Amino acid sequence: MDLWEKFGMSEGIAELWQELGISAGTAIVVLIALYFVIKWAVKNGMMEAYKKIEEKKAQHNLKEDKTVSDLKPGNEES
Repeated sequence: MDLWEKFGMSEGIAELWQELGISAGTAIVVLIALYFVIKWAVKNGMMEAYKKIEEKKAQHNLKEDKTVSDLKPGNEES
């Protein structure tokens, strides 16, 4: 029994993999590895974007705090 039939793959897809010389087991391992690589890349990309957003928020908050403290009475230098 062919593994492609066991996994219920259509004949066209099975022929494509067989023409490439890839067995069903190898294809599964490659797809699982590809899944984890993409998952890792997306996770790192989101974390990097989140850090940049937090940095922008912190800079904006510092700028607002400085502006507010400049407007408060009693901070005048004379």
